[in-house]
Amino acid sequence: MAVTLAMTVALTGCTRPADPVEHLGGTAAERGRPEGSAGEEPYRRWGLTAPLAPAPTSAAAPLAGGPARPAGPALPPVVDRIPTRDKVVFLTYDDGAERDPRFVDMVRELRLPVSMFLTDSVAGPGYAHFARLRSVGAGLQNHTLDHAALRGLPYAGQRAEICGQQNKLKSRFGLRPRLFRPPYGAYDTTTLRAAADCGITAVVLWRASMGPTELTYTHGSHRLRSGDIVAVDPDETSGPTLRERTARLLRQIQRQGLTVGRLENYL
Repeated sequence: MAVTLAMTVALTGCTRPADPVEHLGGTAAERGRPEGSAGEEPYRRWGLTAPLAPAPTSAAAPLAGGPARPAGPALPPVVDRIPTRDKVVFLTYDDGAERDPRFVDMVRELRLPVSMFLTDSVAGPGYAHFARLRSVGAGLQNHTLDHAALRGLPYAGQRAEICGQQNKLKSRFGLRPRLFRPPYGAYDTTTLRAAADCGITAVVLWRASMGPTELTYTHGSHRLRSGDIVAVDPDETSGPTLRERTARLLRQIQRQGLTVGRLENYL
């Protein structure tokens, strides 16, 4: 099934343009990690009112049509959601600027499957943090060397950005990512060619994004649906922490009868 991506791409900053539709704030006690006793249930420590439902142990077969927009005979598909019967959405984080050790604790205690799309020039000084995240189950994927807007650049420049980060992550973590997110969501056919030549098997965009207080959508129904890929936006202000934004998002996911799946299991 083809995925239509009707969105306006901003070429400065990391803000994802979309229509704000839902305020996800809570009480002060609900935001972030409230104080509690050592024996308190982990979900309560992280601002949830109920345990997060476990994701399926194995991904259901994609619905007819597959998860991606055809990109070409030898090009990786471009996805912003994955058609699936599983009641899951997928949490993704870009760049790597926020390196809160307590977020590692959150991922570990909630067994939260997250995918981190890393930019070397941003995340590089703190790769030890992402090694810890990887050790508690996070996936590490490619978001270029320097966060350049790729669309319109020559093939050599795009390939250097993508393959260069493949090599960095291979050197640091012993892995070559299969998934790639172009900065700002901006790409062209040259991007797909370069990504394929660097070993990328899917280009990952998003259908919804979590800002400081609101969940916004790029197109379609203004509510989460099974298979949606959600981007938790980098914080460019002194607003809510990554933990607080994630907790707000998880409460919304739970209210809609969904849970969090591992993106790498579905692509």
